[in-house]
Amino acid sequence: MNAHGIVHKYGDNVDTDVIIPARYLNTASHAELASHCMEDIDKDFVKNVKPGDIIVANKNFGCGSSREHAPIAIKASGVSCVIASTFARIFYRNAINIGLPILECDAAAQEIQAGDEVEVDFDTGVITDVTTGKTYKAQPFPPFIQNIIQKGGLLKSITEK
Repeated sequence: MNAHGIVHKYGDNVDTDVIIPARYLNTASHAELASHCMEDIDKDFVKNVKPGDIIVANKNFGCGSSREHAPIAIKASGVSCVIASTFARIFYRNAINIGLPILECDAAAQEIQAGDEVEVDFDTGVITDVTTGKTYKAQPFPPFIQNIIQKGGLLKSITEK
């Protein structure tokens, strides 16, 4: 499984309230959540994001509340992967539960810039910044977690054969 897209870059401590503001939590529509994704930190995100694009951030991405709405909004917006120096633990688990691929790689998070074209090989954990030619190595998920992500989330992985 691979991802390939253009980078949207953010800093430290991107919390769930800026990923999807609380005023939109009364909807169950994934498309509606996606239409407001990142709007309090990046007004142009929803206009600029394309299917396959990648979010890169520094440390503690997804801190704040435990709401699953945050990774759902990111995934529904078309983002194929989030790369960060570190993730808040609850966001990390929620991302896996809903099938959003995430990778921790400090060097990639620090060096990859907004607008770079990036490829990710989830089987090996290799992140390639096509723009600069640099490669980075993240720890790939074990096969059982890769299966959860490939099936589209925890529930689908246990209900589909």
